[in-house]
Amino acid sequence: MKIIFETDRLTLSEWDDPDAPFILKLVNTPSWIQHIGDRNIESLVDAYDYIQKLRQSYLDYGYGFYALRIKASNTLIGMCGIIQREGLDDPDIGYALLPAFEGNGYMLEAAKAMLSYAKEKLNMSRVVAITTAANQRSIRLLQKLNFVFDKEVILPDDDETLRLYATELIKGLNPHDSSL
Repeated sequence: MKIIFETDRLTLSEWDDPDAPFILKLVNTPSWIQHIGDRNIESLVDAYDYIQKLRQSYLDYGYGFYALRIKASNTLIGMCGIIQREGLDDPDIGYALLPAFEGNGYMLEAAKAMLSYAKEKLNMSRVVAITTAANQRSIRLLQKLNFVFDKEVILPDDDETLRLYATELIKGLNPHDSSL
């Protein structure tokens, strides 16, 4: 397990083959299917293949989606990361948690750290996020992270209209920071 970074409570690491049972569980939760979409991962073999796709992003771009664990117990609870998505000009942050772990501030903690990592280690200056208009939980999180609505988009090979949010990652200053 290659650790990318840690926060006070969490560890983010690259996905490994033994994580396949967790992936199978996560991508088949009702909230994943409703808000992210059915990835047709119906077996451990499918989950293993999905992990290979996630890991390919590390090779292609130097970043991707990472396994999210509670540091104290090493419990796998979700994913968070940044990818280069076809149809978007900027890197895209994404995240998902098992429902049992929602509402504890884990995703806000992970996403803040991921944005700091994107700015400091990956030298990114702008990150976007996409979500459906119905995914109010995700929209509230993006707003807490100082993302602002930019425009509606339709990704290649899809017909669903998504809301694109963006934030600028300027070292030392975020122009969307409400505390300024």
